[in-house]
Amino acid sequence: MILRSLFVSLALAASLVRAENLLPANARVAVIGDSITEQKLYSKYIEAYLLACTGRQDITVFQFGWSGERAGGFAARLKNDLSVFNPTVATTCYGMNDGSYVAYTDAIGAEYEKNMRLVLDGLKEVGVKNIAVGSPGAVDTKFFTRFEPAIYNDNLAHLRDIAKKLAGEYGQSFANVHDTMTAAMAKAKPVLGENYDVCGADGFHPGPNGHLLMAEAFLKGLKLDGNIGTITINVGGESTASTGHKITASKAGSVTLESTTWPFCFDADPKTSWSTRSILPFTAFNQDLNRYTLVVKGLTKDKAKVTWGAASKEFTKAQLEAGINLAAEFPATPFDADFADLLGAIGSKQSFETTMIKNLITHFRSLGKEAEGDPEFSAALDVLKKKSMAKQQQYDANVRKRLKAVTHTITVE
Repeated sequence: MILRSLFVSLALAASLVRAENLLPANARVAVIGDSITEQKLYSKYIEAYLLACTGRQDITVFQFGWSGERAGGFAARLKNDLSVFNPTVATTCYGMNDGSYVAYTDAIGAEYEKNMRLVLDGLKEVGVKNIAVGSPGAVDTKFFTRFEPAIYNDNLAHLRDIAKKLAGEYGQSFANVHDTMTAAMAKAKPVLGENYDVCGADGFHPGPNGHLLMAEAFLKGLKLDGNIGTITINVGGESTASTGHKITASKAGSVTLESTTWPFCFDADPKTSWSTRSILPFTAFNQDLNRYTLVVKGLTKDKAKVTWGAASKEFTKAQLEAGINLAAEFPATPFDADFADLLGAIGSKQSFETTMIKNLITHFRSLGKEAEGDPEFSAALDVLKKKSMAKQQQYDANVRKRLKAVTHTITVE
């Protein structure tokens, strides 16, 4: 009995650890990587999710992507460039360039591991507590034409394994970008055709579809639980809503809510690579990260029509009693316009961050000796840093203006 109780206690403790995400109060998240990060797509999706879909406004995000970069390049600029933001959490995505666009060799793996160690050691040194260590992504099985795509994906898979090993060694989380992309690609192409690129029309710079997969891997790496909210409509009694969703009006079979926690929203196109929606049937984004659940109790008929905003859909009594995922079932949602507006504001902010880092802050490294011998010059550099961050904070404030309560109605009849 004692052993059994101990086992239960340990299992409970383990479940609590698994439930904890990597985003403590007032988390400052640096999204770090190469040109794929600098595309400002997966980084934009991550930021939108962290601000809107978690319902938390204490999180701050800064994008540090740099085209053509390898892990060693970031290690060289890490201390200088991150000093303007002082992150406490980071995601890293290197390997695409580190693989050198050739078949894998042990020398490539050793160089990547050496430089990733420099990155992880450097992040620890500047105060980053939690890291989602990302693997490289993948190349497209049709559109990567430098040589046989399978050969380079094998290279990237070796680098994935190194990143996973280092994450474990450093006690950090691992974001499996590579497998998330290759698994979805293998499912999508037989359905949508070989010309449906998952890893980009150039073979390695994905469109929104591939970037949604990357965001999925990193959000899982950050250990987000995916619970957007639960609305319970009791046809014959009191309806309820979870945290982040306030019922403002209720009558038999209908509730009106104000939601400060939003589901992640997608565009309407179900077929092209420039659509986030097109990749959804081939991955688990909605199931794992975007569960906005409607439960209906007290139904007297075998079927019922659910109307959410301007759209309606029929479900069985069994489905509604078990709970349906509104975010997955409804292609159009009452949150779509606000979510698109939020993405636009985040895109503008992250574009400024790229300009700020690449055109100004990173060059301060070359002025170190001059700054050491000239206090006035050093103070001037500090003023430039502060002024740059003040401008970034204006963009950030513009993003946060979009984080409002969305009013919407769900009706069951």
